[in-house]
Amino acid sequence: MIPWELLDTAAIPGGGALKLKRRGAEFSIMLGDNELMNSRLSGSEQALATLSCERICARPAPTLLIGGLGMGFTLRAALESVGAQAQITVAELVPAVVAWARGPMAELHGASLTDARVKIVETDVARLIRAARACWDAILLDVDNGPDGLTRDSNDGLYSREGLLSARAALRPGGVLAIWSAHAAPEFAQALRKARFSVEEVKVRANGKRGGARHVIWIAMRAEN
Repeated sequence: MIPWELLDTAAIPGGGALKLKRRGAEFSIMLGDNELMNSRLSGSEQALATLSCERICARPAPTLLIGGLGMGFTLRAALESVGAQAQITVAELVPAVVAWARGPMAELHGASLTDARVKIVETDVARLIRAARACWDAILLDVDNGPDGLTRDSNDGLYSREGLLSARAALRPGGVLAIWSAHAAPEFAQALRKARFSVEEVKVRANGKRGGARHVIWIAMRAEN
């Protein structure tokens, strides 16, 4: 078997470090001994985009905010799901992840980073959410393993009541807040409802129709008025 090769490490603001590893054509991004993402497993990250875009497809020029570039699965699925007038902003906290996308993982990302509809911003997605008012048609969050922050304790702020209310304020009427999680969290669905979202919990497989671990996506809709 081909051994894993460590390509790079990158500090996470606030502490910790990510590791980019490669084995043949396969890539892995890890935090310590925890694998955050793998290039062979893309189904649930793609579903985060497709499930969201289905709900805003009637809008002629939708604006999307994606929290976390990762390996680009969500971005590429979003680009395939929206029209030519859409605008997609990707907020990535760790600059090295963007550098990896343009460097060793460039083939994996394809033309997504240079698509005219895409803007990459190296910042905390929470900052963009807090600064916005009725700005986004969809906010897609895949910045951690779920509502319980793994990579950064401060990610918990995205999923607190204050963070959820900020996300609701940042959405246009009828907009979508979609959140990816590696595990179920019934109390979080209730927190979304308390923040005045209508909520659908969708269970998806890590590798789509080919199976894999069970992940969860919450689709939280802001009312039209």
